[in-house]
Amino acid sequence: MEARPTLRRLLMGTAVLVGFVALTSGCGGGADAQVSAKTDPQLVTYSNSLLSFSHPAAWKAYPFHWAGELHFRPMVYLSTQPVQDPCSTEGNTTSCGFPVKHLSPGGVLITWNASNPPTMSLGPGSRIQVDGHEASRVDTTGGMCRTIGADRTVDVLIPTHPLPSTPTEFTACLRGPGLAQEEKSVTALLDSTKFASQ
Repeated sequence: MEARPTLRRLLMGTAVLVGFVALTSGCGGGADAQVSAKTDPQLVTYSNSLLSFSHPAAWKAYPFHWAGELHFRPMVYLSTQPVQDPCSTEGNTTSCGFPVKHLSPGGVLITWNASNPPTMSLGPGSRIQVDGHEASRVDTTGGMCRTIGADRTVDVLIPTHPLPSTPTEFTACLRGPGLAQEEKSVTALLDSTKFASQ
């Protein structure tokens, strides 16, 4: 007779334990939702007289200001860290580089430029569409962004007028951790891009 209450207590204890595990597993689902929210960053829209696009709020926009003559026309920089003037002049020579000396871990730098001279063809890369314009995209491990500590370079050439013409150049320098999410955000940015009619 004493064995039955003990068995009953054991079964009730097991039921309580199973209920507790189910409850804490349900809470874990909330943690997954938080992780998902972290991987889908809040977006903001940038717009100037040349183009507009959506980007993660952590990527700050820095319009470019330069009084001199350059072989390219920067439209805007985006970065997870402050940028500096990318050009310096010594005598009659002006040289330009990236507006960030070194990317921090998880850092992003994006440059939008109108380049000179006019381009005759799209060149290598996978073909994508940016605001209805056929463009070429080249993803490189390291690439030219390696000079500032990036793990990945994404180059996109977008002719916004029939070739030969001055194309728009998009370059994204990405540093891990979080490369997969950074690349996803770059693709979403390009998908959202609209050029002002010229």
